[in-house]
Amino acid sequence: MYDRYGRPAYGLALRILRDESLAEDAVQDAFIAIWRTAPRFVPEKGKASTWILTLVHRRSVDVVRREQRRRTELLEAAHEPRTHGADEEAWLRLQRERVQHALRQLPDQQREALELAYYGGFTQTELAERLGQPLGTIKSRMFMGLARLRELLGDTVMETAWTPTT
Repeated sequence: MYDRYGRPAYGLALRILRDESLAEDAVQDAFIAIWRTAPRFVPEKGKASTWILTLVHRRSVDVVRREQRRRTELLEAAHEPRTHGADEEAWLRLQRERVQHALRQLPDQQREALELAYYGGFTQTELAERLGQPLGTIKSRMFMGLARLRELLGDTVMETAWTPTT
């Protein structure tokens, strides 16, 4: 399987991750998952190549998210002054949890586009290239995802800023 699909799988992962080492890791993880879940593959539902490349794509996006989370945590730890009061930190944590919960309720493609754009710092053009989708598709996914987030969170979270009480 790897001899046949390894090269296109690596090419896909490299397009998404733009890092040879991370792409190799994503492909390796995907092929391990393929090995473990092979009995669940149903040929009547689709071609093996589609199944394999879908798993590689998912693993690659997972790596992008993991790396971005790691970088964000490092940056926050290094640059965030700890002058917040306990009330403000609790409020911020609650807001983060609400946003993360709302994000989990979005369809995968909308969530992926928004997370990569806002947490990953990618432009819409970069997302279109990375995900192999037309720019208009990325814009639509983001627009629809943001609209749904507004519904889920209500206008208060999107517009409210922390105002400490005295």
